[in-house]
Amino acid sequence: MRSTSGVGHAPDTSGLREKRRAENFPVALRVLPGQLRADLVAVYSVARTVDDLGDEAEGDRVAQLNAFSAELSAAFGNGEPEDPAVRGLLPAIRAGRLTEEPFQRLVQANIQDQRVHRYPVFADLLAYCQLSADPVGRIVLDLLGVPGPAAAELSDRICTGLQLVEHWQDVGEDCRNGRVYLPQEDLAEFGVAEEELGAAHASPRMKALMRWETARAATLLGGGADLLGLLSGWGRFAVSGFLAGGLATVDALRASGGDVLSAPVRPSRAGLLSWLGWLQVGTRRRSG
Repeated sequence: MRSTSGVGHAPDTSGLREKRRAENFPVALRVLPGQLRADLVAVYSVARTVDDLGDEAEGDRVAQLNAFSAELSAAFGNGEPEDPAVRGLLPAIRAGRLTEEPFQRLVQANIQDQRVHRYPVFADLLAYCQLSADPVGRIVLDLLGVPGPAAAELSDRICTGLQLVEHWQDVGEDCRNGRVYLPQEDLAEFGVAEEELGAAHASPRMKALMRWETARAATLLGGGADLLGLLSGWGRFAVSGFLAGGLATVDALRASGGDVLSAPVRPSRAGLLSWLGWLQVGTRRRSG
């Protein structure tokens, strides 16, 4: 097929590596076995390309996202896609380690972003995360060969929590781009006007709101930690890295006191490594 866009990422270009390093969590820990690491990098490349099409592409973004969807369908249908990111998935697809549906949900999330810019209630935001975040965890479970609804439900909690903390880090940037992920009911409950989201500093009301939202995301992340008890070996270590990144970001959000506008809120490497070590020991004891 014809290449669909100018923002496709080859599986391991320098630009993609920079984007991976900017994530809250380690996408593919260097200590992972080569095949698993390559699969995770390829998945990230596709997810990143879809997000870039939805956020940065010039012209008709919906048309470009639909074209990328067709590239994915070609790959899963034994075709020969031209997009470099999609081509990176071919080894895992042809080995039967991946299915198409979660990737198409990621595309649909970015199509939704083109027309939905506000979420009235928290349940609406959770429904969006079912498209934008949860599929990534399902893809990782496919790569690890971990079936079953119990694992999927726990993975969804982690992925939704990861998506929420990312939104809370980016409140100001999202507002400037015309998107507000903070539920409208929560803004009203805390008396926060939308205009405050683009200010240089968070108001006391907004700080209180962000502390509330951070606690809600932390509960989701903690509620998914039992997934580690269903995993073993390198798969357990890889998923621990994702969860550790989310928990370290929660710590950073809490350390900000809820002021996510004055300065970038980023997890520390020391915090991430501390959580990674704790998850390896603490969750093993609980599951043993």
